[in-house]
Amino acid sequence: MSSEDRAGQDWNEREIDLIVADYFDMRDMELRGERYVKSQRNAALQSLIGRSRGSIEFKHQNISAVLMKLGEPWISGYKPMMNFQTALIEGVERFIESQTGRVIPFPVQKKGVADAAQLFLEQAPDMTQEEVDDDEGIKRLIRKFDPAARDARNRELGKLGEARVLASEQTRLTSDGRADLADKIRWVSELDGDGAGYDILSFEKDGSERYLEVKTTVGYRRTPFYLSRNEIRFSQERPDGFRLFRLYDFAKAPKAFVIEPPLEHRLVLEPTNYQASFG
Repeated sequence: MSSEDRAGQDWNEREIDLIVADYFDMRDMELRGERYVKSQRNAALQSLIGRSRGSIEFKHQNISAVLMKLGEPWISGYKPMMNFQTALIEGVERFIESQTGRVIPFPVQKKGVADAAQLFLEQAPDMTQEEVDDDEGIKRLIRKFDPAARDARNRELGKLGEARVLASEQTRLTSDGRADLADKIRWVSELDGDGAGYDILSFEKDGSERYLEVKTTVGYRRTPFYLSRNEIRFSQERPDGFRLFRLYDFAKAPKAFVIEPPLEHRLVLEPTNYQASFG
């Protein structure tokens, strides 16, 4: 059957598994800085599954949309396109489950983090109904693979994000003529361990203290993240100096925004754990 004859037909499980595996392979090659030719990969899929070039590209965009919701990087040039089959969600689920010990590559950030320039801070996203309106299949997938928990478990990602913010703060103060303050910045979580309620002690140009809590993800700007009770409490105790730095798209080109207290005015805070005791 020609690709024209198959237009309008739902993709079957075999076709979905082939294109999902090919997508992840291209995505990981891109993150590792390896070259590939999209048109050649598309042509190879056309031969395997008998779908048209345009149909394959549209499905690539659908896969990008699923990965966006899962807080994972997607392939540059395949802008996320919603309105995908439930079968595609299941295909992505099958692939992720089949990859024991799967790690999202982010080698670029391992090189020269300390030499990074000052971060450009974007405006933080507004609270919307975007997640509420998600398809039930996507909500189930998000609960199952939990991008917030994934990022929280990735200690290397967290440290690289903190190092990136530390370097940015040093550059900012040095550029402002306060190299003396840049030298006093402390990486608290690295030197003293977690528990202070923030990661980095920095300064404003006038010498006032900035308490920076850094949350890093390889996902997009609306990827959820975890805050500890201690971090929330500290933000309430020191609203004048506490700043939540959110780094996202860290596997490609790190972008950032800052949220100031009160956090509940900019974030939906949901309790997810309870401490159990016997009294």
